[in-house]
Amino acid sequence: MDDSPTQQAQQGLSYTDNLIGTLLAIFGSVIVSISLSVQKYSHVKLAGTKGQRTFNQTKTWWSGFVFICVGEGANFVSYAFAPIAVVAPLNAVSVLTSSILGFLFLREKYKAKDFAKNHGLAFLGYVVIIGGTYLFVSFGPNSHEKLQAENIVKHIVGWPVLLYLLLEIIAFCLLLYFYKQRSANYLVIILLLVALLGSVTVITVKAVSGMLLFTLEGSMQLNYPIFSVMFVCMVASVIFQARFLSQACNLHDPSLAACVNYIFSTVSAVVAGAIFYLEFQNEDVLHICMFLLGCALCFLGVFLVTKHRKNAKIFEPYVTMDMANGVPTIHDNGLVVQPDFNGSFSYGALVNNDGVAPATLPVNLEQPAVTRNQSRQKGKRGRETGRHSANVARSRTRTRDSRFKDYTFCIWSRAFAPTPSAPHPLITFYV
Repeated sequence: MDDSPTQQAQQGLSYTDNLIGTLLAIFGSVIVSISLSVQKYSHVKLAGTKGQRTFNQTKTWWSGFVFICVGEGANFVSYAFAPIAVVAPLNAVSVLTSSILGFLFLREKYKAKDFAKNHGLAFLGYVVIIGGTYLFVSFGPNSHEKLQAENIVKHIVGWPVLLYLLLEIIAFCLLLYFYKQRSANYLVIILLLVALLGSVTVITVKAVSGMLLFTLEGSMQLNYPIFSVMFVCMVASVIFQARFLSQACNLHDPSLAACVNYIFSTVSAVVAGAIFYLEFQNEDVLHICMFLLGCALCFLGVFLVTKHRKNAKIFEPYVTMDMANGVPTIHDNGLVVQPDFNGSFSYGALVNNDGVAPATLPVNLEQPAVTRNQSRQKGKRGRETGRHSANVARSRTRTRDSRFKDYTFCIWSRAFAPTPSAPHPLITFYV
């Protein structure tokens, strides 16, 4: 009877901490998605200018970088309040926000039938993600432990954690052997490496953020060796995780990599939190089943959102004999994509000679005698003609390259929708 008010107060405080951590994670995911879109807009805008400025010299890029730091800071602090099993699946909010921002930036006008055909699955994915997020947040684990240095050490020396870490190291070494030595560049292998590193990341992030929170409350935790160990493991896992994720996006479809990476990373993070921090120890079967259902709905929603994204069409230009102001037009599957050019421009021998009169041969084919002085002047004129021809060829090449660059920028700007997992120097802690 005496313990009942205390337990109710602790339970209410636990729900409050869960709410704070969830809101911080959602806020961080939204801010990171917006910042990545802002930085991509800076790159696209800079590519369309003729200046020599780099991306880090623009205010837009730096504003995006500041937003990234704010969002990552919110994600980092969220682990100190909410369990890993609640924070990790919220990565779906980042996918949802990125997709919506990409849809808004495209600003394409569709008929009702075409809109439903092109974006119906995406909007269905939005609804499924929102429903799944509500389920796993509502029925997620509500266990809260004071993450002091002594408690973290007790978790590490326990046999379940030691067995889990041993199996994870063995699996990571085997996958790394096949990836490096056997050149097994499969998407599943690379993203399994990312997921294994991600499990270490979430364990260390929660430990570091929890000890920092206790330090701010007045109980110094930074002088313990376990804090330094966790901090070094956190930084190393984040760096290698970002490296493998970038390789996966370069070798495979980024949309597919985003979907598979979200599933693998969420599963590994939930398992790591359940084993290391015992987050599901006091949960009943109904809450666990509803939590798993919410995660499964988020997996399905992310799949639907990333599925509707079409791969960028590879431009294969070819030159036809159609002439526009004496210039051969370039087509991409029958569509004219190059602007009209009112200057001299040609591809090799494809020059408009329709209006040129045929050359007449001289009647007298005998060559007059050439003096030594005339021979020198003729050689000088030949060298000048050769230099002029070389300059003309270089100018034509530059003109052709600039026109191809203009088309490349046009294709890039049309595909402005940010990918959910575009390679980026900073990787989110919840991946």
